[in-house]
Amino acid sequence: MGGRSGGAVAAAVRAAPCAVAVVAAAVLWPVPADAGGAHRAAPAAARPPAGPASAACADPEASLRPRTTDGPAVRRIKDRGRLIAGVDQNSYRWGYRDPATRELSGFDIDLVRAVAKAVLGDPDKVTFLAIPTNQRIPALEKGKVDIIARTMTINCDRIKQVAFSTAYFEAGQQVLAPKGSPVTAFDDSLKGKKVCTAKGSTGESELRHESHGASVLTVPNQLDCLVRLQLGQVDAVITDSALAAGQAAQDPSVRLVGKPFTTESYGVAMNLGDEDLVRRVNAVLEDYRRGGDDSPWMLAYRKWLAADLKGITAPPQPKYKD
Repeated sequence: MGGRSGGAVAAAVRAAPCAVAVVAAAVLWPVPADAGGAHRAAPAAARPPAGPASAACADPEASLRPRTTDGPAVRRIKDRGRLIAGVDQNSYRWGYRDPATRELSGFDIDLVRAVAKAVLGDPDKVTFLAIPTNQRIPALEKGKVDIIARTMTINCDRIKQVAFSTAYFEAGQQVLAPKGSPVTAFDDSLKGKKVCTAKGSTGESELRHESHGASVLTVPNQLDCLVRLQLGQVDAVITDSALAAGQAAQDPSVRLVGKPFTTESYGVAMNLGDEDLVRRVNAVLEDYRRGGDDSPWMLAYRKWLAADLKGITAPPQPKYKD
């Protein structure tokens, strides 16, 4: 793909409320072709995210049953008087800093405020920390944050490292490409192209599993991929369909192509030892989903996501393991 003129790129970046971040250091790793240059075709149907542990883990979305009794993690938050939440500040309509108000806004931000209200009685008693994609798990393991609400996919590898709430949204990996691009889907149209994805993301795992002949650029934050695409430095982006829809809304010169090629569930992530907090967050999610078309979940969906992710009529149903 050829680069755009400097004026066109600048206009595209100005059009995107969030695409103002400086592109951080990136890693490029080539993926060799199969013998004879052949590449496997894309799967016919969406599949669970790739990962070596997937065969040994049948239901990673199953979480602890909700309870509202205070345990050590909830008491820690109450004693502190604030919930510390790791979020994104660059994902339009999910977690982004509104340029007009300078406040963090989006679907994930509303969910965090609901947790703060339930635990502390005040939705504003939150300290938001912007956490890069590749630092989500370390931030929880080191106790830097209480929760991560950052379009984080629940999968079999991650549940060994962090605990998740029940699923609060469902999406899938999809390809974002410029309008008019020869890239048409997650298939052999990627051969010889350069693809960007966030380090530590499901997209990176999928591309390591099957690159379709593309070379892969990894960056700390998914927004960096949009900027790289705007600058003509990559040919396509692999990310969650939900995030990609927000990026397409930011920049009308790009579009989603093909269909989602995985099925994924987003969950609120917490430290493995904070079982009481997991149960409390699941209780919050029970209330958040309750109320049918007028539930807090549906109100947030219509406010933030319905314009770009049409056709959703209800939140995902929770799964519990005990």
